Amino acid sequence: MLTEHSYRSLAQKLVDAEFNRQEEVKLTAEYPDLSVEDAYRIQDELVAIKREQGHRVIALKMGFTSRAKMKQMNVNEPIYGHVFDYMSVDSGVLSFRELIHPKVEAEIAFILGRDIEGPGVTGAHVLAATEYVVPALEIIDSRYLNFQFTLPDVIADNTSASRVFIGSRQRRPDELELDLVGVTLSINGELKDLGAGAAVLGHPAHSIAMLANMLSRRGRKLHAGQLILTGGITGAQPLAVGDVVSAKWDGLGSIEFTVKE
Repeated sequence: MLTEHSYRSLAQKLVDAEFNRQEEVKLTAEYPDLSVEDAYRIQDELVAIKREQGHRVIALKMGFTSRAKMKQMNVNEPIYGHVFDYMSVDSGVLSFRELIHPKVEAEIAFILGRDIEGPGVTGAHVLAATEYVVPALEIIDSRYLNFQFTLPDVIADNTSASRVFIGSRQRRPDELELDLVGVTLSINGELKDLGAGAAVLGHPAHSIAMLANMLSRRGRKLHAGQLILTGGITGAQPLAVGDVVSAKWDGLGSIEFTVKE
């Protein structure tokens, strides 16, 4: 049985693993009965620890938003985590030495113009409340050994949140058919993956609707001005020092960065 102290200590273990670039054995190896509810309690403690360290939450992010991934993980809804200020990369350089085993995936992010509160939120509600959409490259970096984890493990680990590149091109959601927006992801000039917005639960707005409804179960809501990463359109591609990564979105421009030591 996990106690408040247990939630805190497990969260601290994951915070330390990220800071020290130290892989840890998944939590469920020691706590096989760890539930999704337990995992979000650990994530809450992780967020609290980082805030105590002086970091700010700058975005929320969704994970497991492809039907195939949900089936693989045997879940019927996505998962969510938090993006902190230090995770935002403003330069075109990703520092590999700060990470463990990073991977990159291409997404569409939303910037809300007004609050959204569940339950009962739909994709149409989200589109009406969205001010802009922007392109984003998310760097995920599990703190677990060999990227091996169960659903509660990855939730506790803040859904592998690590770094994010936000594109400068902003478009109003009614200017694009977001389910049809195509994206290509290339590394060192080689096409690694491609997809369209529909890969995210049929439409990226559905991802945010599900997030709002999930948060409402915990007495929370989405706020005006919030940035939300809706989930990977492409699969997550592993990165190495020296890689040049380039992604292009229909109507939303491109993002490029280099992986340096």
